[in-house]
Amino acid sequence: MLSITTSGRRVRLIYIAITVVLLPLFFVGGPDWTSGPLFKAAWNLGHIIFFALLMLAVQPQQWFSGWRLWLVVSAVVIVVGVAIEWLQGNVGRQSDWHDIFRNLIGTWLALAWMKRPSPNTRKAITRWVLRITAVVLLVVELKAVADVAQLQYRINHQLPTLYDFSATEPLLFWRGNVHRTREHVSGDDFSLRIDLGTNFYAGAALDNLPEDWREYDMLQVALYNPGSTPLEMTLRINDVVHDRSKSSYSDRYNTRLPLEPGLNRFRIPLDEVRNAPKSRTMDMHEIRRLVIFTTQLKQPRQIFLLQLALDRSN
Repeated sequence: MLSITTSGRRVRLIYIAITVVLLPLFFVGGPDWTSGPLFKAAWNLGHIIFFALLMLAVQPQQWFSGWRLWLVVSAVVIVVGVAIEWLQGNVGRQSDWHDIFRNLIGTWLALAWMKRPSPNTRKAITRWVLRITAVVLLVVELKAVADVAQLQYRINHQLPTLYDFSATEPLLFWRGNVHRTREHVSGDDFSLRIDLGTNFYAGAALDNLPEDWREYDMLQVALYNPGSTPLEMTLRINDVVHDRSKSSYSDRYNTRLPLEPGLNRFRIPLDEVRNAPKSRTMDMHEIRRLVIFTTQLKQPRQIFLLQLALDRSN
């Protein structure tokens, strides 16, 4: 029968092997900038798992104890985390400084739970406070992922609506200077105000939207121009393939939306969107982005998006 010491060494070697295998995933694989929010959120939990396993492999309690253990190990993990994020930013990956906090959560979970509480009552209470705190922090991170999952489920089941105007936080869906408002709609409805600046490109991008458009034939857009002069807007639509390629102009759908003062409605056949790329067919199962923008405005303007939905021609 193996001794406890021999068994413990083997378990530690397993932890070391797992951390060595997982380490490259900080720099290769995983989500890219085009990946959906849920994949990114779930992948980020890997920081917690990795650093918990790293603590079990290194076992820093061999050299430190008490508050020195927590202080020294936390400081080292912060430095390592900063280095990882810096390296990620230099190899074409997205840095997320919240990952450093996730690293600490994994570290604290391991430190709090890998040693039995002391018979000393005060030390035992301290240990349990640390354990509970670490678990609460883990639950907060898990809840954040669950919230993203719930949001993505709702988005993917809201068709034919592409955007829910009642959403209280438009920036969970859009990039740009956008605001929920009740202007230019009736009853309890909402619209989306898009503030257009004088940058070369001005507008808003719907990045978080239902992806599968295959069952629909038309795109309906309603925009309100509160100004007294016409405004030329552009509508752009692209799929995942476009985002992961050279993103050339001829590989996406682009069309003009001429806005006269007041209400403007557009119905766009999705066959036009499907056949827009020059050398392929757009993947209507994975639509990634819809952008409404204009260029080179002389002065700031506003438009209001009142409707954005798919429709069936029959």
